[in-house]
Formats: sequence, structure tokens, C-alpha cells
Amino acid sequence: MIKAKVPSYFKTRRNDLMAKNKGGVFVLPGNHHVFRNPDVEYPFRQESNAYYLTGYDEAESWIVITPSKFVMFVREKNAEREMWEGQRYGIDGAKSVFGADEAYPVSELKNKLPELLKSSDTVFYRTGMNSNNDSVVLEAMEKVRISLGRSGKSLQNIEDPGRFIGEMRIFKTAEEVELLKKACSISAHAQKAAMSFAKPGLNERDVAAYVDYELLRNGCERVGYGSIIAGGKNATCLHYRENNEPLKDGDLLLIDAAGEYDYYTSDITRTFPIGREFTKPQAKLYDALLKVQKETIAIIKPGIAYKSIHEFSVNALTDAFLSLGLLKGSKKEIVEKLEFKRFFPHGTSHLLGMDVHDVGLYMINGESRKLEAGMVFTIEPGIYIQPGDDTAPSEYKNLGMRIEDDILVTKTGYENLTQEAPKEREEIESLKK
Repeated sequence: MIKAKVPSYFKTRRNDLMAKNKGGVFVLPGNHHVFRNPDVEYPFRQESNAYYLTGYDEAESWIVITPSKFVMFVREKNAEREMWEGQRYGIDGAKSVFGADEAYPVSELKNKLPELLKSSDTVFYRTGMNSNNDSVVLEAMEKVRISLGRSGKSLQNIEDPGRFIGEMRIFKTAEEVELLKKACSISAHAQKAAMSFAKPGLNERDVAAYVDYELLRNGCERVGYGSIIAGGKNATCLHYRENNEPLKDGDLLLIDAAGEYDYYTSDITRTFPIGREFTKPQAKLYDALLKVQKETIAIIKPGIAYKSIHEFSVNALTDAFLSLGLLKGSKKEIVEKLEFKRFFPHGTSHLLGMDVHDVGLYMINGESRKLEAGMVFTIEPGIYIQPGDDTAPSEYKNLGMRIEDDILVTKTGYENLTQEAPKEREEIESLKK
């Protein structure tokens, strides 16, 4: 959909970026169309940093931000191509809609870029993502060096823009929080709808299609990541992707799926019975896991170290593993020797925002960063008893479960953005009646 004018907060972000960085030039390539096979493209999504600073979502664009101006290189208007592919903003749209001080055809990038880079000793550009893009930037930097004559100067410094942009994106503004809340609400209702929809005899792909339908029909532009729809033992595979096996009565179904709304994504996991209710062993494990997840969320507040989230979860889960008979021995040794990883091999949390594993530093000066208002992340402990684990109690064999919510740090504590997705066992079972 063609926009009339992007919100002013995109310009505010660019101004904030340049205020934090004195004198550097930021060079941000947009994403290109990628072909799945001849004549069939993968769905296009703009590169997150480029979108964050501009709101521009067309392919084959470049963004250059200097201390004095915001420049865009974009596809020109082309009536024939637009008849096949849809409208383009073109040069005029880059200025009138997105606020570019200057705009040029992307074909002019190689000619114009050296002059734009000349004003700075540092070029902020992420290398290694696309070799063709790297060549364009390095060639422009070499032209700048040559233009200085026999000055003895080497190439300009090149630094990853994530150093600044990542630290901006880690703290969500009021506008971003509203977009995240929308993504989370739509995703939570899709999870709830799937609980009622799933039943024995369906295939995992039926549920995958239904979740996608619920996300898109309620306003999400796309899924936030590849959906995991894992029935029975498939839930013991952390990143199960096949989504193609029959659902069986007596098994659990793990759904790790959520939608992206205006470039902000949710990330929710729920685990529930395919049939009418949890079996006794399933309920025992689930209740223990839910208790740990709720207790971990409850510690969230500004000032605590990020690493303490995982430490708390590991300690609480280890207590659960001991009480359930999954592990034996000294809790202290189990934690120190990482024996808990047999049943809980992943982290408890990750940052969330425009990317499902969002940007921003977890460590600062060698120390775990402290939580601050505006940060958003997941809380997702899990329990997985692998099919080949013959030493675990037989009643738990092949069981995999994870419970994941999206948490916003507030000034006084936290807000659970995905609380509309049922996770209390009684509420889940009531949906299965």
C-alpha cells in the first residue's frame, strides 16, 4: 500500500542517531528481491535498520545519512514495471513521503557515494552481509582515498552501525510499544483459536495454515518467523520445522508461532493437549513448568541484571527436575556441571522487537546489562525429554513443552504483552471441551 506520508518519528530517529554519533556517515542498503526458483520470489521484507530509520519498504534502495543531510537512492518510476509489480514511490516520493533531502536513482549510487562519504573519517556500514554491496562501499571509500592525493591517509574507518542503531532499538518508544502490543494481541488470539481448532486426526500443517490465517486476517502482514507446530515427540526438537505429521489423541501440541505487525513481531509459545485434557504425567510436568515461568516473570523490574533471568529460571527448573525424578543428586553440582541442560538446553530469554531475536547488547563492559524501562524480551523456559533418553522416568518419555511470553519492562516492574494467550491448565482444557 502506497503511503501518503510517514510518521515524524522516523525523522526523530535519524536526528537522535546523528546526535549520538558526531560526524560519521551511515550507509544502509535495503534488501533485494531473492528468487526461490525461476520467476518465483521469496516474499519481500525490508532490512530492519533501514526501515527503522526511514519507513521505506521498497526493494533495491540505499540510505545514506550524513551529518548534514538524508539521502535516498531508489528505483525510478516505471509505468511498464509498475503495471506488473505495483506502484513505486520514485524519486519524488522519496522526498515528499519519506523526507529525503536528496534522492537519486539507485543507478547513480556508485557515482554519488564517494562525495557523500568524503565528509567523514568513519563510515558506518555492516560488512559481510552481501558481497556486491561490500564492493560498492569499499570502491567508494577507495575513490575518497585517491581523491585526497598524496596526503598519506589510509581508507576511512569502517564500523558496524549496530553500535548505535542497536542501542537505540533496544529501548522501545511509546509508538513502538503500541505496535508490539498489536502484534502480541493478534498473535495471542491466534494461539487461543488454535487451541480450540486442533484435534486428533488433523495434520500439523492444518494447524500451521489455521494459525497463519488467523494472524493475517486480523492485521499482521506476515508471520514473525517460521512457525513451529510440533505434535508429540516432535516438540522435543527445539526448532522443529516440518509441520507435516498427524496429530494424535493423548499427545501434546507445542505451537511456537506469532505475527509481525508493521515490522514489529511477537513471539509466543503454548503447549496444550491435542485431545480433551492433559494426562496425569503431562499435567505434572506442565504445572511445574508453568510455575517456573510465572515465577521468573515476577522477578522482572528495572535494575536487575539481564543474566539473572536465566539464572533464576535454571535454579527453579533444577528444583522441578529433582522433585519430578528427572535428575538426582546435589542441586549445586547439577547447576555447576550444567546437567540441567539434558532437559533444558536453551536460554530463558532473548530481546524482541523488529526482529524476533532483536538487536542490542546483552553485555556492557564485560558485565550483564541491567534492565531498563522500554526493553522487551521473551521469557520461555521449557522441558524436553528426548525420545532416546531411556534413563528418564518412562511416563515422561517423548514429552516436550515450552511456555513463552513477551515482557515489557516498565518504570516500576513489567507488563506481560501476551497474557491474552491462555496458559493456565484449566483454561486450556476448557477450550478443548
